[in-house]
Amino acid sequence: MRTVGHRSERPITFSASVARLIEGVRFNDEIHKLPTGNTTFIPKGVYHFRRHEDANRHWQDCVAEGMAKIAMERA
Repeated sequence: MRTVGHRSERPITFSASVARLIEGVRFNDEIHKLPTGNTTFIPKGVYHFRRHEDANRHWQDCVAEGMAKIAMERA
């Protein structure tokens, strides 16, 4: 296993600092930029596939359907 980067544990303090508040706000903004279930086109749920090919086919079908929906909305 390879370790990339290093992050130290932040101490818990009684009084807040502006630097930590800004760091938390930036982290929160970045988290909200991550894709959700609506943008990945994969319906929520637990899926079990016998083969990787079946899982790949399901993923491709969901993405193609989602892209077609977006194309229809934009047209």
